[in-house]
Amino acid sequence: MSAVRRPEDLTPSSERAAWLDTILKGDCVAALERLPENAVDTVFADPPYNLQLGGDLHRPDQSRVDAVDDAWDHFESFAAYDAFTRAWLMAVRRVLKPNGTIWVIGSYHNIFRVGAILQDLGFWILNDVVWRKTNPMPNFRGRRFQNAHETMIWASRDRDARGYTFNYEAMKAANDDVQMRSDWLFPICTGGERLKDADGAKLHPTQKPEALLARVLMSSTRPGDVVLDPFLGSGTTAAVARRLGRRFVGIEREQAYIEAAERRIAAVEPLAEADLAVMTGKRAEPRVAFLSLVEAGLVKPGALLCDSRRRWTASVRADGTLAIGDQAGSIHRLGAAVQGLEACNGWTFWHFEEAGELRPIDELRRIARAGLAAAG
Repeated sequence: MSAVRRPEDLTPSSERAAWLDTILKGDCVAALERLPENAVDTVFADPPYNLQLGGDLHRPDQSRVDAVDDAWDHFESFAAYDAFTRAWLMAVRRVLKPNGTIWVIGSYHNIFRVGAILQDLGFWILNDVVWRKTNPMPNFRGRRFQNAHETMIWASRDRDARGYTFNYEAMKAANDDVQMRSDWLFPICTGGERLKDADGAKLHPTQKPEALLARVLMSSTRPGDVVLDPFLGSGTTAAVARRLGRRFVGIEREQAYIEAAERRIAAVEPLAEADLAVMTGKRAEPRVAFLSLVEAGLVKPGALLCDSRRRWTASVRADGTLAIGDQAGSIHRLGAAVQGLEACNGWTFWHFEEAGELRPIDELRRIARAGLAAAG
């Protein structure tokens, strides 16, 4: 289970063993400096929003609204907030893997400033996801539209990042086989999920719903990935990560929040490994070249391949190319050339014959992939 550690407890010899599945107590920038470089797969950050509240807010019946008025959300100026944001984002970028991604959630008070600084530091914005609240707080003064959403920025570490995790097929299947959209509908954290203090008041004013974090992690991480939350608060990110078979590290400076998060995480029962399998599609499968089929003996040099209607017949060469007379090329280029097209999917165009029946060579690729998976 997780343990509370101070950053100074992480000596170089203990770093790898010490920080996983723990809550580090202290300032987020100082704590991040003690973590190894390129060690984190995904970051979920719920930083102070700098709400700039002035005075108490009351309902029409004059009861006081329990708004965010904690000291950690107060900054002297926009410049001070920007400096704070730049510092923690720079520290996060150092510990994020080259193919890692970051999520930052905010409101109209801060998210535009955060987004600009993300871009200034070299992060590449992949999406802005709108969390639409089914039960938002009313606008009691009636001077503005009801603020019914928050925005999450999802970004890769670099513009040219490759191989970052996006479980597209799983998200599409979970959304009734329709692409998952960038507007998500969830209620705010209420009821039994909302942590309370000894007086029955909200323990943390901005506790996020577990369903929101579950979708974030299910869409952009895999089991075993390391998830960092530099503003852990009541521990939602860590609790959801533990339930979903991910590793976590949280940073928090308020002792009351740490103690509540520790209890919350300890009560989590991780899901079974079989229940955590991530649905994948062809894009997530290992790349197999046609030459690999030749090298594996699945297709022999000199074998003949044809299209499904037997209009063209090509011979396989030892170097993995196909030839028809003097014309030669890859399975894709030759397939396109004989049809007079710009492009062709050679895996589905070319067929081999087995027991008098034509089968696409893509079936042989599946056999090769299964062999790679077994070897791995």
